[in-house]
Amino acid sequence: MPDSATPSRYARALAWFDRYLIRPLYTPRVRRLILQSLPFWIASLLTGVAAVGYEKAFAWAEQISFGWLNRLPLQAFGLVPVAFLASWALVYYLAPAARGSGIPQVMAGIDLSTPTRHRYAGYLLSVRVAVVKVLSSVVLLLGGGVIGREGPTIQVSAAIFRAINNLQPAGWPRLSRQIALVTGGAAGLAAAFNTPLGGIVFVVEELTQVHLSRFRMAVFAAVIIAGLTAQQFLGTYLYLGFPKVTSPGGWFQVLAMACAMACGLAGAVFAKTLLAVGQYRRRFTTLGAQVGWVLGCGVLMATLAYFVGTDAVGTGKPIINRLLFQNNGESPGYLFPVRFAGMVLSYSGGGAGGVFATSLSAGALLGDGLARLAGVPVLDRNLLILVSMVGFLTGVVRSPFTAAILVLEMTDRHSAIFQLLLGALLAQAVAALIDPHSLYEHLKQGFVREALAGEAVAEK
Repeated sequence: MPDSATPSRYARALAWFDRYLIRPLYTPRVRRLILQSLPFWIASLLTGVAAVGYEKAFAWAEQISFGWLNRLPLQAFGLVPVAFLASWALVYYLAPAARGSGIPQVMAGIDLSTPTRHRYAGYLLSVRVAVVKVLSSVVLLLGGGVIGREGPTIQVSAAIFRAINNLQPAGWPRLSRQIALVTGGAAGLAAAFNTPLGGIVFVVEELTQVHLSRFRMAVFAAVIIAGLTAQQFLGTYLYLGFPKVTSPGGWFQVLAMACAMACGLAGAVFAKTLLAVGQYRRRFTTLGAQVGWVLGCGVLMATLAYFVGTDAVGTGKPIINRLLFQNNGESPGYLFPVRFAGMVLSYSGGGAGGVFATSLSAGALLGDGLARLAGVPVLDRNLLILVSMVGFLTGVVRSPFTAAILVLEMTDRHSAIFQLLLGALLAQAVAALIDPHSLYEHLKQGFVREALAGEAVAEK
């Protein structure tokens, strides 16, 4: 829908609200603040509802995939390639900007939200893109993809905020388009993980370089409203529960930081691998070649699923829970490379899906493996696992404080905050040896060029 389009019913409702409930009760200055904030409150409520629905759909899809894989593993060679192809086809034919994580698209949309280029952001952050994003990722997960929903939730949230911002009547006081997208990203992350502080830190660290004072109240309000809305449906929950954390002194602290650095390097290698595979895939320009690539990724993923089972597919959250909460929660050493390969195949297949949750599970597996190599008792491994989760995610996204705060809020383990923060900083430092820029920064530039080119083609 063009930026200037406004459904008459929506416009009349807002005008009635202003005339009879706002003007008689408030001064012009307060009225302006309320009218500016109201669309953001509405968008935040919708984001909370959308995040809950998306979470429910993802949990359902993951359980379905576990079910068919447990009953008849041989089905993987039929269902996984078909799911990869269907997920890719939804994106290819309906909304190319829906592929992948979603965070680079939001970053690109923010860069494009200037007075002269804001129309291009619609290519990346329309309601159509958001719907295709959800459908494509759920289909991919049903078929055994190794993906998460957190990055996609951020893109969906930004699309909701952009749509609500565009629907305001002419003359209605509004915050800038950039603030709408930044605030939407924060609300989406907060609702997806139930991590309000993580949403705020994510804005400061990843989405914008603009000083937070320009829009802090909008971000805070959106995070609170979206988070509370999600909690009304899901309850006050922690994404990963309350793992027991012990912290022996001396050498153990050194070991924890070594795990963080090793996982930071591994995360950076994963990001470079995704970029290298994506660059190689660009050689396949014809439709037949692209279909062949997607089916090839699906067959390789099916092979992993068949031989390894349910641990090879899905978000990886059950793996994290097993490692953190079961004393016999050890996983085989081959599972980390299997998950690593599954993440690359799922992302490179061209469908929609994020890397936040899967990166956390990869870090947990690598940290557990390093702890076993060091001879650490099972009961003392949780701190190493949490620090490793932070390290791997930092290596991928290069947002150390966001990674540390997310894991802290997911587990409520405030006793480990200094180790998580220090581990994140060390992971950031060593990851920069592989590549000074994050995966999202590399992908963002491509989406900016794609949006500009896509709009130019549409105007011809």
